Amino acid sequence: MRRLSALAERFADRVVGDTEGIQVTGITLATADLRAGEVFVAIAGANRHGAEFARTAEDAGAVAVLTDAAGAALAAASDVRVPVLVVGDPRALLGAVSGWVYGTGRNDTDTDTDTDTEHDLGPMPLLLATTGTNGKTSVSHLLEGILQQVGAVTGLSSTAERHIDDQVVVSRLTTPEASEMHALLALMRERGVEAIAVEVSAQALSRHRVDGIVFDVAGFTNLSHDHLDDYADMREYFEAKAPLFQPERARRGVVSLDTAAGHEIAAGAGIPIVTVGTPAIAQDAAAAAAADWVVHIGAELPAYTEFTLSGPQGRTLTTRVPVIGPHMAANASLAIVMMLEVGYAWDDIVAALTRDGGIRAYLPGRTERVSGDTGPTVFVDFGHSPDAFEKTLAAVRRVTPGRVLMLFGADGDRDASKRLDMGRTAVLGSDILVITDHHPRFEDPASIRRTLIEGARAARPDAQIHEYSPPEAAIVAAVGLVGEGDAILWAGPGHQDYRDIRGVRTPYSARELARAALRAAGWAVPEARQH
Repeated sequence: MRRLSALAERFADRVVGDTEGIQVTGITLATADLRAGEVFVAIAGANRHGAEFARTAEDAGAVAVLTDAAGAALAAASDVRVPVLVVGDPRALLGAVSGWVYGTGRNDTDTDTDTDTEHDLGPMPLLLATTGTNGKTSVSHLLEGILQQVGAVTGLSSTAERHIDDQVVVSRLTTPEASEMHALLALMRERGVEAIAVEVSAQALSRHRVDGIVFDVAGFTNLSHDHLDDYADMREYFEAKAPLFQPERARRGVVSLDTAAGHEIAAGAGIPIVTVGTPAIAQDAAAAAAADWVVHIGAELPAYTEFTLSGPQGRTLTTRVPVIGPHMAANASLAIVMMLEVGYAWDDIVAALTRDGGIRAYLPGRTERVSGDTGPTVFVDFGHSPDAFEKTLAAVRRVTPGRVLMLFGADGDRDASKRLDMGRTAVLGSDILVITDHHPRFEDPASIRRTLIEGARAARPDAQIHEYSPPEAAIVAAVGLVGEGDAILWAGPGHQDYRDIRGVRTPYSARELARAALRAAGWAVPEARQH
């Protein structure tokens, strides 16, 4: 618990009202999440200012409002009675304030004289961050799995889920807002979590969601075409990620050299860097082979990918990752080296993976096999970029004796510049292509499908291309187009449990739809995994 007067003294430019004698228990941006005793942070949104909801926050138990000058004027106009703390840019300050309130900031300690509650939260957990275009979620879940195998109590914050030891919470953002992130870290710390794997998006860095946090190690997977609805070009997108590898954000870094961006990240980092390379999939195989740690791909089967990781001092480990594809072996190797860089012993990691016959981790919606032992093999994946399509299709091809069918759609109101390339990559990597809908949002889904088909037809005019809408019909049709020995890759929806249609989140599970389509076609399928 913190004193509001101390918060005001440390962060506010000016204060309206009396802060003395008021205790602060938390901080939030959302009135829906607000609990009594918290400070409501009101920021300017695209259409409305958060301060318009200051009275709602007060009625819900907010003890103060932290906002900018415009927000302070709105709060005054609505007769807000709690103190109003005025700052220049509340979003930019949110991480620092949240870290101070929860005791999770880079410069705060449990013995701070501004803390009015004697409560030892224990040591801060190790923080392991992963960024990159593709593979962030996979690395985060693999980290969690391997950490648990060596006996650590773990936390996770990924696109798919948040985990606090064995408690699972569905995620809303790839990286939570700073107030939620710091609250999550504090709760994990209180529950004895020893190490936390955190997925960090470019938007998280640009929008201050991880401000106030210094990660013990930061990992970089790759950079490819994506998110150009948020960034002007690939250079700006790269520059949004690069700050994670500076002392203000992380203490050490592990960087994959499989893309050119990895070399630039490593060269420009302001922290010690260790490199990892996978020559089999790297843009520059020779450069990847010269990395500190090198990944060599072994057997590839529908249930796993075998790989050998070799590094300094003659250390070598041959193990398995429970998903298909060399890119997943690269992700697993990055996770292992990140663990080494935060102090886990090589011998302990090797012993755990040898004992268990490989990595034990569940990667929700990441090339997740939802089919049984007979009939077509169906994989559901979250990949939604041309690079992800290319790597995953190649992985599916290597474990499929028959034909490969690709089923996908594209996001509406998101980066439209990659759609032609998505269609091109999908048709070049498959034998049969089925185009459907994904999250149309406020776009016309038929128009999105036309662009995807245009990209595919331009690349392979003679290709077998089908169009079905909605996706419920598309998966039924796809299953009917293949048979024993064939495979379906349904890319895009992955773990998600909804579709965004004109602003409404409609319940939807690609995994369950795929299982239902297989059953209807007479194929036996396994029970859905409980998680």
